[in-house]
Amino acid sequence: MTDLFRPISYSRLACDAAGFSDEIGASFRETGFAVIADHPVPEQTIAEANAAMQAFFALPADVKAKYDDSQGGGQRGYTAFGAENAKGKAEADQKEFWHTGREAPAGSGLEGVMRPTPSVPEVPEFDDATRALYDALDEMGRKLLHSIALHLGLEENWFDDKVAMGNSILRLLHYPPQRAAPPEGSVRAGAHEDINVITLLLGAEEAGLQVKHRSGDWLDINPPPGALVINVGDMLQRLTGGILPSTTHRVLNPTPERAKFPRYSTPFFLHFAPDVLIDPLPQCLAEGGTAFPAITAQDYLLERLREIGLIKN
Repeated sequence: MTDLFRPISYSRLACDAAGFSDEIGASFRETGFAVIADHPVPEQTIAEANAAMQAFFALPADVKAKYDDSQGGGQRGYTAFGAENAKGKAEADQKEFWHTGREAPAGSGLEGVMRPTPSVPEVPEFDDATRALYDALDEMGRKLLHSIALHLGLEENWFDDKVAMGNSILRLLHYPPQRAAPPEGSVRAGAHEDINVITLLLGAEEAGLQVKHRSGDWLDINPPPGALVINVGDMLQRLTGGILPSTTHRVLNPTPERAKFPRYSTPFFLHFAPDVLIDPLPQCLAEGGTAFPAITAQDYLLERLREIGLIKN
């Protein structure tokens, strides 16, 4: 099943939007994932964000702790190593991370939901570099949603107003070197599904990312250098009644020869606006989809954050 993740060239979107949409849709239906080559995110933007990210995670623990957001469910700022677990799993993931979120416009009424992202003066380039990557992935994500809309028989711009003020998050992920054996049963990221609409992932070239196929087999995703991985999140699965599946995935511990190296990645979790009602599309129900109960994006987000331990009951 190695051909399941054959890269799809983003350049095809400009000359054959329908064909690009068909390829994305077919890959999503089969695995919930797709690999995109020739993506439009500038290499310099990625490099500058990666350098800023590595500088931040190299800061002393007490400095990083100043940006802790455990009281806010980890939605902005820093979440310490071992604070998050996969749904239904007691063992903590072997990672630490940072969240940069959308800035709510003054007077929008969203200030309480989308709080400001902290500034990090200890790394002078951090704020600008991470915001530039956020904006580039946000723009690419909206364009990918045009293709997904076409695949679902919707108007191309159907998602635009639903994600324009979406509570989207750029996660900067650091999996530290494993110089000693990790706790029994723990992995870098336990088997889980993403909460959001779609995820755009840079930094998956390092081995470890696996997807659970509907056959029950775990499949490795090893995109070529310069490619980007995208996947369906729970909100899109719910909207499509499961026609587009949010697939279980995980990040395994490294092999002994790679254990001394850190792993970094930067997933962008594209979200609906908090008040968007996620109600299965009629055409997906007609195709045999599941009639999930309608729920707002914000209520669903809070429900899932409790399940993964970022909001304590």
